[in-house]
Amino acid sequence: MNRVHALSLVLVFILVMATVTALSIYMQTSNDAMVPVYVGVAFGGNTAEQAKLLIDKTKGFTNLFILNVGRNGLHSNQTAINEICKYAIEQGQSLIVNLGIRTEDNWYWHLEFFKTCKDQYGDDFLGVYYDDEPMGIPFDWDWSGVFGNGSDAYRDPYLPGLDLLFQRKAIAMQTGQQPQKYSVEAQWYYDLLMMNRGHNDLQANNISTFTSDYLLYWYSFLGHYDVIFAQIGWNHSLINLQLSQIRGAATLQNKTWGTIVTWKTTEPPYLDSGENIYDQMVMSYDAGAKYIVLFNYPYNDEGNQYGILTDEHFMALEKFWSRVATKALPDAARAEAVLVLPKDYGWGLRSPEDKIWGIWDPDEKSELIWDNLEKLLGKYGLGLDIVYDDQAYPIQGYYKYVYYWNQTVT
Repeated sequence: MNRVHALSLVLVFILVMATVTALSIYMQTSNDAMVPVYVGVAFGGNTAEQAKLLIDKTKGFTNLFILNVGRNGLHSNQTAINEICKYAIEQGQSLIVNLGIRTEDNWYWHLEFFKTCKDQYGDDFLGVYYDDEPMGIPFDWDWSGVFGNGSDAYRDPYLPGLDLLFQRKAIAMQTGQQPQKYSVEAQWYYDLLMMNRGHNDLQANNISTFTSDYLLYWYSFLGHYDVIFAQIGWNHSLINLQLSQIRGAATLQNKTWGTIVTWKTTEPPYLDSGENIYDQMVMSYDAGAKYIVLFNYPYNDEGNQYGILTDEHFMALEKFWSRVATKALPDAARAEAVLVLPKDYGWGLRSPEDKIWGIWDPDEKSELIWDNLEKLLGKYGLGLDIVYDDQAYPIQGYYKYVYYWNQTVT
């Protein structure tokens, strides 16, 4: 009996140790399987040592690391880039890499590096963050310098079709009437996306692409990005409006979306408080974001080895991870109502005075749309999507309540 009892104890001990070991391995290597969203930080430092410090600091409450080297000297340092990526994967992080835009001196090895990551890291390598704000940058360009001085600047050979926009603007300046439809502008912006050679190279090699923007997400997705992050945090009052736009675009175009919490101010401390950032992450999660990221740039504070992230930001990330990110996605993640905007109506939607396609002042449609938006956001909150009238992406079957821009909302 003693031998039987001793053998039983040994077997129980072996089973317990095997279970503990398996659970430990699972906890260390399968963050993605445990969490229905990717939660992470976007590194913008200057050295591999800084990247490793940030990974070590956050690996217990994140499962995503974005390496941003387009803003610093790392983009040419192959050894450091390899070292950072390998370390992030070893620490249980999924990986997105941003090596900047296509340039003749670096692009060949950048592209080969991305292919190697895809082969070497498999599903842990999510893809490439390529180019920034594909709609926002041209939208907020200084168009007055193009249209306002009568020069030949609009004949830039790298921007074909801009001459047609110039002609439309010149006519409007003479007559005082702007276009009733904006198909020419929409086509020009679309062509601009299609001419992105670096992005086209990535697509041709079946490498998933990510970017972020702060307006017109519908049109950014038309540029064939796989995932787009809405940049939030710079204006808390617009977050619900941003989430409604990006989720609506992703829903109808069958894409994936997320949010990246960016600067609140352009001066130190840059980021919002930890408490407010936590609330913004929760809003993103409740709206159904698949990716929730905290932006971390620059590294110009010699007293802070973690860039612009402070203890309150790390606490917010950890609180979000423990209280929210380990739960199932909320039922409210899908909208019950939708507002349908006119086709090709590229209004920035940041204020009633925002531009249309960055060129035109608000028109007679704008006031009604803004009024309807305020009413519907007040009524549905995160339950509202915003989309565009486009036959290629029908809305039938997606929403319980459908509102069009020109109807009266009560």
